Amino acid sequence: MAVITTEIEGSIGTIWLDRAEKLNAMGNQFWIDLPHAVTELEENPNVRVIVVLAKGRHFSVGLDLTESPLPLNKDHASSQAVTATKLYRRIKELQNAISSLDNCRKPTIAGIHGYCIGGGVDLISSCNMRLATTDATFSIREAKIAIVADIGSLQRLPQILPKGVLYELALTARDFSAKEAQDWGLVNTVVENVDQLQAACLKLANEIASNSPLATMGTKEILDGIYNRNLSQDLDRVALWNSAFIESHDLNEAVSAFIEKRSATFKGD
Repeated sequence: MAVITTEIEGSIGTIWLDRAEKLNAMGNQFWIDLPHAVTELEENPNVRVIVVLAKGRHFSVGLDLTESPLPLNKDHASSQAVTATKLYRRIKELQNAISSLDNCRKPTIAGIHGYCIGGGVDLISSCNMRLATTDATFSIREAKIAIVADIGSLQRLPQILPKGVLYELALTARDFSAKEAQDWGLVNTVVENVDQLQAACLKLANEIASNSPLATMGTKEILDGIYNRNLSQDLDRVALWNSAFIESHDLNEAVSAFIEKRSATFKGD
């Protein structure tokens, strides 16, 4: 069952996160559906701008820990090198799914409401522009689940957030508000509710779409070249790091605590 749907209105293509019953948690199907949706809209000659929105009460609560998208159960018949290689390849698959938005030749706009947690921040940081509702709540949550964020937020956010702010948010994993996000430059505009959010996203998208498509794609290509100069190497570095270190007692504790709805107790092993 698809967890992402698309629609086209005029020259605007919309990607909908469509797993409202699970708060748009990113399970295994998400990583398949997202790049397919981006490719579908990118290759449509009538689409000039892509908007990413979410159905339900929240944009996304991040990775679905009940489905773990990473192969964390080590096959004891395999060597450490084989296990690490499998992890590395899977992390690269997840990175590439998110990067499909960043690599898209057409401008992308994210509209965020409710929770935008962990993988949700990875997703919106790969978009060119971001708008949010006043109730939007963000968190670079990975430190709380005993992993290093490895799908793109730590690589893209240094181009967006002030240095000290990013260190604070990534190391504390605390929630921050739409107002804070706007003050720091993570979001362009904050509006009151979801209806206004969708309208504001479409207004911005149509304003961009009214310009020359060739000039728009060319401008995006040049800016992407500046902002993403070292992105590939930085993504590869974190993939290598997590393929070596992601399996830990702390991670098992984080998953258990999530399922049992309690606070985790980390020991650093």
